[in-house]
Amino acid sequence: MVYTGTDRRKHPRINARFVVSYRVLEDTEKQHQSQTKNFSLGGMLLTTNRKFEPGTNFALEMRLPFDDRPITIVAKVLESHEVTKDLIYDTRLQFLTVDDRHVETMKQTVDYYVKKG
Repeated sequence: MVYTGTDRRKHPRINARFVVSYRVLEDTEKQHQSQTKNFSLGGMLLTTNRKFEPGTNFALEMRLPFDDRPITIVAKVLESHEVTKDLIYDTRLQFLTVDDRHVETMKQTVDYYVKKG
């Protein structure tokens, strides 16, 4: 289904694949690897291996093209739905905290992909 309503996003969203390590914030043991489906300054759509409840907080670590240092982000699950039964889930995240140094890297990345079209 394609959404045809008004786009209410504050930030441009790019369709880009970046490798992400993620874990539930409170779980310091289990870390998973995945990739983004899309990305913006406010959040991302991430492929996960299970469904997560809205409000679940994640610790994320990712690398972007304009900085060789990993970016650490705390994000909140807005929605998670099944794509492939018991295997793949699309999980929509809203960023809660990103340090100022990495916000600039994120802006450069989004701007680059927006201009690239």
